[in-house]
Amino acid sequence: MTRFIVESRTDVAAVRAGAPAYRILRGHYEGEVDPADRHDAIITDLNRARRLPNGKVAYSATFAIAMPADPKRASGFLWYDVPNRGNGDVAADAGGDIRVVSGWQGDIAPQAGRQTLIAPVAPGLTGPVLQRLTDITAGRSSTAIVGGIGIGVPRPLPTTLDTRRATLTRQRSDSERPTPVAAADWAFADCRTTPFPGTPDPTQLCLRAGFDPGQAYTLRYEGKDPKVLGTGFAAVRDLNSFLRHARADDAGTPNPVAGLVRWSLGTGTSQSGNFLRTFILLGFNASDRGGRVFDGINPNIAGRLLPMNLRFGVPGGASGPFEPGSEGTLWWGRYTDRARGLGTTSLLDRCSASATCPKIVETFGSAEFWGLRMSPDLIGTDAKADIPLPANVRRYYFPSTTHGGSRVGGFPVAGEPRPEYPGVPYCTLPFNPIESETNRRALLKALADWVSTGKEPPASRYPTLAAGDLVPANAAAMGWQGIPGAPTPDGKLNTMPAYDFGPHFVARDLSGVATQPPRVLGTIPQRVPRVNADGNETAGVPAVQLLVPTGTFTGWNVLAKGYGAGEACGFAGGFIPFAKTEGERRERNDHRPSLEARYGTHAGFVARVRTVAAEQVVAGWLLQADADRLVRQAEASAVLRD
Repeated sequence: MTRFIVESRTDVAAVRAGAPAYRILRGHYEGEVDPADRHDAIITDLNRARRLPNGKVAYSATFAIAMPADPKRASGFLWYDVPNRGNGDVAADAGGDIRVVSGWQGDIAPQAGRQTLIAPVAPGLTGPVLQRLTDITAGRSSTAIVGGIGIGVPRPLPTTLDTRRATLTRQRSDSERPTPVAAADWAFADCRTTPFPGTPDPTQLCLRAGFDPGQAYTLRYEGKDPKVLGTGFAAVRDLNSFLRHARADDAGTPNPVAGLVRWSLGTGTSQSGNFLRTFILLGFNASDRGGRVFDGINPNIAGRLLPMNLRFGVPGGASGPFEPGSEGTLWWGRYTDRARGLGTTSLLDRCSASATCPKIVETFGSAEFWGLRMSPDLIGTDAKADIPLPANVRRYYFPSTTHGGSRVGGFPVAGEPRPEYPGVPYCTLPFNPIESETNRRALLKALADWVSTGKEPPASRYPTLAAGDLVPANAAAMGWQGIPGAPTPDGKLNTMPAYDFGPHFVARDLSGVATQPPRVLGTIPQRVPRVNADGNETAGVPAVQLLVPTGTFTGWNVLAKGYGAGEACGFAGGFIPFAKTEGERRERNDHRPSLEARYGTHAGFVARVRTVAAEQVVAGWLLQADADRLVRQAEASAVLRD
């Protein structure tokens, strides 16, 4: 990192009495990566990027830092929270920790309110680009060519607008053979105001007959001038190394937290957790100033690698068809991937060689098995045996949770309203209300203690083949008993194809240039957790809501509308409530005991929540503040109220 530029300073009050006041710094930083340096040479296309006179390649990124206004109140901890799709901010911390976020995803355009990276470009390079487009509004004749989920980011520009040099197909389901669209019936053009063939536009796709929301459209073309997205890994490394070790930047601007950081920890959820896994795999935890970047990391609800160190990568994807991310090295322990011929690897190979491996607390839940192909991380690509964890890794599973846990929490009887907003599709079942952040907060504290004092965290708790916890994804194998009026888990697993992305794709590292579309060589076997008579999972670290259940909580759901309706609903979990009374249960012919049979009265329900929450605190799975909050939620709930 060469320049550190603070653009604003804001003082904020303490979050509670006795906590320190804070100062929030915002700005951007500039850095250089060296194609000749062995630490940076792994970045795809870096050697073809535009160079500075000194032979290095420049980048810049935004940052935000929250630090105690009085440096004497700093705790010694720096927490770097990897932003998800540019969404990330910092705030005052009750314990005096320094909080940091920064930009790393180079395909997001600079914009207010997002952390972004300006990545270098490799001019003149070309390569295959594939983009699937679904759920386009009926009757529309043109749509933007964008990728990722949550926020659509522009895809690379084509080398030519001649549709004969590209292909467009459509299909009504992923199991259906795609049908080609004739080159004369579509165009790289904007048809919103001008009829087909519209106004030529390399960022828009126009279809003569208009789009059908019940079909998926797959566009394949040759792109040009790729952004060197892999510099995002170097940018995070360089910023955190600077904050931890440097006194000032190259221009003499002081490091605002110099001397305040004793322990550095990285956290990332979903896409951001995949970033951390890939950051470790590619060797970026080795600081350019010596030693480790992060002493500890928490990849949360992350089971894949990030498809970013690729020419024309899509960092914002999520296990869709033809999308790289589950290829290569997925496991912390060493495992021989014979099914795909990739040899023996580990996510820790490079950091082990440089003695820069962090302590790792991995957390995830049910939706990661069902929607995000987590199974091989635990049992490999042959699904024959558990892969042992190294001594520096702890793994904790949150059973029967949706992706990231509930955003509302509490103890609803009928579940939350069915959400319909970016990132969460419209599903048949109500949204799974179990929280996972309550347990995760306790485990983050355990990670901090492990790093700072050496105190060992609790033993790992997760489903294994050896214990009989992992089974094929069907009702019979899982022990799922049919619930009247409810769907079954059969057919809801996101299958994992074995893809061949071509000779220039480095599968072990998810790097290089991927041929698109890939050849499909077969299907990787996966397993999911078994369930009890209520339909709830049993292995792992259960939330209080699961130990005092108000229904069946699933890591899968059913898509209610749009492309793929009736199939799996992304990675959203569902909720099937218990009957309130035994009379209602018998009327429904539901085998699951009613709320009345389980708890008797509302007071009995609250008493049970209070007891279980206290037990979770003693066991180290729950912080006292969260236990108190859950009891208050139970008291305020409608469970068994007249």
